[in-house]
Amino acid sequence: MLKRTALYDAHRHLGARLVDFAGWEMPISYVSQLEEHHAVRQHAGMFDVSHMCVIDLHGERVRTMLSRVLANDVAKLVLPGKALYGCLLREDGGVLDDLITYLHNEHHFRLVVNAGTAGQDIDWLQAQARVHGVEVRPRRDLGILAVQGPQARDSVHAVLPRSLAATAAALPPFSACEGDGVFIARTGYTGEDGYEIVAPQAQMPALWTALLQLGVRPCGLGARDTLRLEAGMNLYGQDMDASVTPLEAGLGWTVAMTADRDFIGRRALEHQRQTAHRRQVGLLLEGRGVLRAHMPVRFADGTTGEITSGGFAPTLKRSIALARVEPTNASECEVRIRDAWQPARICKPPFVRRGKSLISGT
Repeated sequence: MLKRTALYDAHRHLGARLVDFAGWEMPISYVSQLEEHHAVRQHAGMFDVSHMCVIDLHGERVRTMLSRVLANDVAKLVLPGKALYGCLLREDGGVLDDLITYLHNEHHFRLVVNAGTAGQDIDWLQAQARVHGVEVRPRRDLGILAVQGPQARDSVHAVLPRSLAATAAALPPFSACEGDGVFIARTGYTGEDGYEIVAPQAQMPALWTALLQLGVRPCGLGARDTLRLEAGMNLYGQDMDASVTPLEAGLGWTVAMTADRDFIGRRALEHQRQTAHRRQVGLLLEGRGVLRAHMPVRFADGTTGEITSGGFAPTLKRSIALARVEPTNASECEVRIRDAWQPARICKPPFVRRGKSLISGT
C-alpha cells in the first residue's frame, strides 16, 4: 500500500492526479502542469514534499561523523541555521544520495534526504553513527512544504507568527531559522527564491489552507521536474546514482578536498580527477522534437553520450536536457530523436534563474 502525506485529503479535494512516487501517493499535477510551472516562475507555488525524509543527528561527535560521510565539508557550517548541499558517497565515489545538511548546534545537525533513498540512507548513517556514538533520528512526524516564486517569501511571512516572520525575512539564502516548532529554510529546487517549511504533520493542512487563501498555487511533481530541469538541478536516480560520481554529474563543486579530511570516496575521486572522465553538460535543441532521457548523443569528433533528463522548458519555449558525455571540447552535437539525428547546442546549466533565461538566443 502506498504511503500518504498529511495533505493527501487536500490533494484529492483539489482534484489532483495522484501517482506512485518512491512508494508515496503524490500529486503529479492539479489542473495544468504548464500553469503550475508559470505560477512558480511569475508568482508563487507550493509543493507538498513531505515524502522526503528529515533526519536529525545528535551527539558530541556528530560533526566528526559528517566530516567522514559527506563529500562536502561541514567545517563550512559555522553559524546555526547555515545549510550545505552535498553527497553521500560509496568508497568507489558513487553517489548514494544528494542532500542538504543544516547546523542546529554543535551536537545537533539536520539532514533532508530523498524519498527513494531514505531507507538506505538511514541504514548507511546508522552504520557510521555507531562508530561515533551518534543518534540517528528519522523524523516522519514532520512534513515539508516548499513555497517557491517571486511572491513566495511575502506569502509565507503573512501566515507565520510575527516574530518568526521577521526572523525568516532576514535570512540570507541557504540558511534556516526555527520558532514555535516550525523550521524555515531559504532553500529550494526550482531556481526561484522561497522557503522550505518543516513542521509537524498535524500542522500541514492548516498551513496549506492559509497559503491557498492567499493565492499561492498548488503544484505537483510534474511542474517540479520542469522547474528543476530549467534550473539545471539533478534528480537522483536519473541524473546520478551509485554508478556515477559527483565529478561525472556536474557536482564537482560540492566535493571539498580539504587537506586533512579523509571522507568516504575521496581516494576514488582523487584518482578520477587525474584521468579523462565523463562529464555532465546542458543541451539546447536546435532541431525538431523534444529531448528525453536515454536518447543517444554524438559529436563530430566521434565521442558519444546519453541524455539523463530532458523535456520542454516552458520558460524558454525550447527543449533542453542534461546529458552525460565522454570528454570533448565540442560546442555542438546531435541527438537521435526517433530515427533522425537532430542538432543541439552545448550549454552550461542553469538554463533559467529567477525567471530569466541564462542561455543566449532564447
